[in-house]
Amino acid sequence: MKQKKSKSKSMVSLSLVNPNAAGIDIGDTIHAVAVPEGRDEEQVKLFGAMTCDLESIIKWLIKCKVDTVAMESTGVYWKPLFGMLIKAGFEVYLVNSKQIKNVSGRKNDEDDAKWIQKLHSCGLLRSSFLPDNEQESLRTLVRYRKTLTHDCNRFILRMQKAMEMMNIKLHTVIRDITGKTGTAIVEAIINGERKAENFLIYVDRNIHASKEEIEKSLQGNWRSEQLYLLEDCYRNYQYYKKRIEACDEAIEKQLLQYYKECFPAKELKLDIKPSKQATKNKPHFNTSGYFKAILGTDITKIFGISDISALEILSETGADMTKWESSKHFVSWLNLCPNNKISGGKLVSSMLMRKKPNAASQAFRNAANAVQRSNNWLGDYFRRMKSKGGNKYAMVATANKMATIYYKMVLNKVEFNPLDLNDYQKRYRQVKISYLERKLQELKKEAA
Repeated sequence: MKQKKSKSKSMVSLSLVNPNAAGIDIGDTIHAVAVPEGRDEEQVKLFGAMTCDLESIIKWLIKCKVDTVAMESTGVYWKPLFGMLIKAGFEVYLVNSKQIKNVSGRKNDEDDAKWIQKLHSCGLLRSSFLPDNEQESLRTLVRYRKTLTHDCNRFILRMQKAMEMMNIKLHTVIRDITGKTGTAIVEAIINGERKAENFLIYVDRNIHASKEEIEKSLQGNWRSEQLYLLEDCYRNYQYYKKRIEACDEAIEKQLLQYYKECFPAKELKLDIKPSKQATKNKPHFNTSGYFKAILGTDITKIFGISDISALEILSETGADMTKWESSKHFVSWLNLCPNNKISGGKLVSSMLMRKKPNAASQAFRNAANAVQRSNNWLGDYFRRMKSKGGNKYAMVATANKMATIYYKMVLNKVEFNPLDLNDYQKRYRQVKISYLERKLQELKKEAA
């Protein structure tokens, strides 16, 4: 009789990196918390999302002798608990949901919490980039200002639509209906003026369109409902402009607080003049002075980066560039470089990751798009990349260069030192000649 062979189960074990790790599955109304086995009668507990429930979570984690916690970044529901855990002295990992996808077929809050706890115990999770308290406040205000600006611009579009419905073509002959001339004419329409020739007294001398064109553009069908919409949208536009000014005051106060947090022993001196001409949406304070004081360099001197773009980048990335190991890591975090996927020793894909650009990445992309007609080396680079791969390709490539320049300027506290356009073009032509000569030599060897 043959003896049965004993079946030995092969097990794959991972080393325990964080023995006192906990995992939390975040939700709107329920938080599932998992601790290491043997720390309590229950390994997983469900808690509510009220403040008293968050305090109970902290007490239970302390009772279970937990010192590090990992949680998934779910909407904004993680922020209250995250702040309380940090304040209580825990090391908290905020993890991208892509890193903690569970095995299919076991989807519930308790199992998700266990899975997060296991991964964190084995040291397989990386925490996302998180701003400190003062930077978080600045980021919130700058994002809110951007929202206000978008809402304000929507009312401008509605004003234009109301004029179009009355066949008033003012927005086609002047560049901006919210400028000096446009505002004066809109207010005259709201006050009851209807004769086209009577609007000519409000035309500024800097308007390129002739008075005849402007007079023709103001001959339309004065419909009562559209006049109401025009007035209401104009009043809302004025209201939002005042809210943006109030938001600018709050942002300036937060910048001052941020400076004191970064340099507690130094007194703030805003002795630098703005490096660029003021634009319509520019904040109502000396942004260049704050950038120079906080970052050690005026980043608005980089071609294409406006005061708004610089403010968005600062609020998203902060003043400490050492959080990224190199400029390549910084550019990768911004998703402005190829995501090289290699399998079997071959390059499978070099496409950008399919995800929405964060606010800092979008600011660099907008800055890159702004230089495409500029007479400088970055503009020349954009146009060359555009001829190679199209507008989106050129925008990402140029934004990559801008982000690299920004990283080195802020890290080393140096000023922007642009290349001369003629020298840059000459250097590029020389590189291209060398490349073609090398290819020619290779073809000659193959022919021989």
